[in-house]
Amino acid sequence: MITRNRIYALIALLILIAVGTYAYYILRDDHQTDGHIILYGNVDVRQVNLAFKVPGRLRAVNVEEGDTVKAGKLIAILEPQDYEDDVSLSQARVLGQAAQLAALQTGTRPQEIDQAAAILAEANASLSLAENTLKRQQFLADRDFVSPQGLETAKTERARAAAAKEVAEKAYKLARIGPRSEDIERARAALKAEQAALNLSERRLKDANLIAPSDGRILTRVREPGSIIGAGETIVSVSLVSPVWVRAFLAEPDLDRVKPGMKAEVQTDSGGIYAGKVGFISPVAEFTPKTVETPELRTSLVYRVRIIVEDAGSRLKQGMPVTVILKPSVKQ
Repeated sequence: MITRNRIYALIALLILIAVGTYAYYILRDDHQTDGHIILYGNVDVRQVNLAFKVPGRLRAVNVEEGDTVKAGKLIAILEPQDYEDDVSLSQARVLGQAAQLAALQTGTRPQEIDQAAAILAEANASLSLAENTLKRQQFLADRDFVSPQGLETAKTERARAAAAKEVAEKAYKLARIGPRSEDIERARAALKAEQAALNLSERRLKDANLIAPSDGRILTRVREPGSIIGAGETIVSVSLVSPVWVRAFLAEPDLDRVKPGMKAEVQTDSGGIYAGKVGFISPVAEFTPKTVETPELRTSLVYRVRIIVEDAGSRLKQGMPVTVILKPSVKQ
């Protein structure tokens, strides 16, 4: 009797071992079929919030939610008057500074030199006349023919004429020498500063137009015409057409079998099939996210994989669950 019970117990143990082994391999290979690796993940579509780089009053928004836009399309525009005035003012300043620099580089004109020479000649004549007048007044004063006040007046006129001659001589010398190199360099630097201010004004005027950076679809329209917009405030949100990725998770036993560039097949629950390839494998292990439906244990450590979907168009939506089939045995 004891022997029979032992036999029954041994048979039951063998059955349990067989069932356990079968279940282990079924669970272990549930994500593999014919050497293929099956992964589960979600579609990841890039989204961008479009905003102006400059503040202002919103003049127009040219798109509605759901509209498809192409790269380069004018999405919205600010009132440009203030920025156009800044450009005009900067242009005028550049022209004025350029004219000043040109005058310095050209040097003194011959007419200006002749004019300085004429002024100097006039100053010499005035000084000669003042000196003769002073001599005459001095002669008469020595003989008491004029009052002391007349003599002082003659001396003052002579001093004034001498000072005028000195000023005229310096002006004539400067006219002959021309502008200093330091003055030219200072004017050239001022012109560069005005040109930089003009470039900034033109760039700010251009930034008053909001342009689509790439193809996509308008998700949300946040602001309306007439609103006062600050720099960086979101005007619309755009879902980009490309790139479209699938975020999936790879078990550690399959890590050596999957390489970047490996071809992949992406399947949706609605029956859509899309070609793709492995673009990135994370070097860091992590726990499987709770939102990913897999037959694996939730506490399993996995590696995040990015699958690049080719020619997805607008059929794959953000967060859509998909199945990814990798075929390591197929030559790439």
